Amino acid sequence: MTSPRVIIVGASHASAQLCASLRQEGWTGEVLLVGDEPSLPYQRPPLSKTYLAGRTSLDELLIRKPDFYDKQQVDVRHGRVTSIDPGARQVTLDGGEALAYDKLVLCLGARPRRLDLPGADLAGVRHLRTAEDIEGIRADLPTTRHAVIIGAGYIGLETAASLRQLGIPVTVVEAADRVLQRVTAPEVSAFYDRVHREEGVDLRVGTGVAALEGEGRVTGVRLADGELVVADLVVVGIGVVPNVELAAEAGLHVDNGIAVDACGRTSAPDVFAAGDCASFPDRRYGRRLRLESVPNAVEHAKSVAAAICGREKEIAALPWFWSDQYDLKLQIAGLSTGHDEVVLRGDPTTARDFACFYLSRGRIIAADCVNRPQEFMFSKRAIADGLAPQRELLADPRTDLKALLARPVAVG
Repeated sequence: MTSPRVIIVGASHASAQLCASLRQEGWTGEVLLVGDEPSLPYQRPPLSKTYLAGRTSLDELLIRKPDFYDKQQVDVRHGRVTSIDPGARQVTLDGGEALAYDKLVLCLGARPRRLDLPGADLAGVRHLRTAEDIEGIRADLPTTRHAVIIGAGYIGLETAASLRQLGIPVTVVEAADRVLQRVTAPEVSAFYDRVHREEGVDLRVGTGVAALEGEGRVTGVRLADGELVVADLVVVGIGVVPNVELAAEAGLHVDNGIAVDACGRTSAPDVFAAGDCASFPDRRYGRRLRLESVPNAVEHAKSVAAAICGREKEIAALPWFWSDQYDLKLQIAGLSTGHDEVVLRGDPTTARDFACFYLSRGRIIAADCVNRPQEFMFSKRAIADGLAPQRELLADPRTDLKALLARPVAVG
């Protein structure tokens, strides 16, 4: 009798966790991991930071060392899955080989959103998602006299910080009126605007890009107002797009990602999805979410592994994220969408550490904590408990946060 097989498509944080969690949950059958990158699954957040700066190697970024996969009896293959046939329960690789599965997990991740502008395909125009992307940027650095980063989200600002720390002049161009506009309060945006300018970044907000110019290789960025910013290197950081095409072509339901239930099941029998490519129903926020974060990928993988092994374990962990820029560690708890009030603890206009709490109807729903680990840990508890503290106490740095957690809620 043939041993049952789980095929995991994509070498990602979610897939690395799945390999561990499947065995922990009692799966004794085959586990086959198919990834289209030459490396084993590696950590992606450090790519724009320590890896770009040359302070870490790819081997150091591996989520699990090679002997882990041997010990867990995980067969790792390099290849690209080109189609899925849920009826026949098989996937086809780019070489034409068909592989049968009993359970299939799609950990397809996301890809950088591309610029739809003249010159976007010139040499020297880079994106940032894989180790190969970073190696391309690093190869350009010895001849880079000036870099332009398009997009002032987390990836753009992290890359700007890394390049400035390497001594490279940087201009950041952002079409929105402020940096991090989609994800933070104006006070937090103003803080990062100040810090990057203090670190020497030429920051242009409310500025569109008309074209990238050069003959064969980029030499400048033409702004919407006609100004030409000279550039030897352009890094595009305007968001990502979930990789859903493989699932959509197989007839799986797609809704801002591959749609899964609270345990990671897709609309096809015995097919699951996890990580950046998957959207799931979240009880806490009352809507379907697709989150691009390592903790989310890990949580998904644990739920999927449990479901494959016959146990219900709903995706329920509080979303959290982080961003490292210069000497600043931003830790984010919860999702601020829908907040109606902001409370600051510390002064973001002068200091380099503070916390920004987001409230909805008096209750804390999210927090941005810069170099404030205690406030971050407090926020995770406060959000989970539905804490509605007195604003004056929350803002006062003398308030004992542990004592605040023990107080009864006081909405209003």
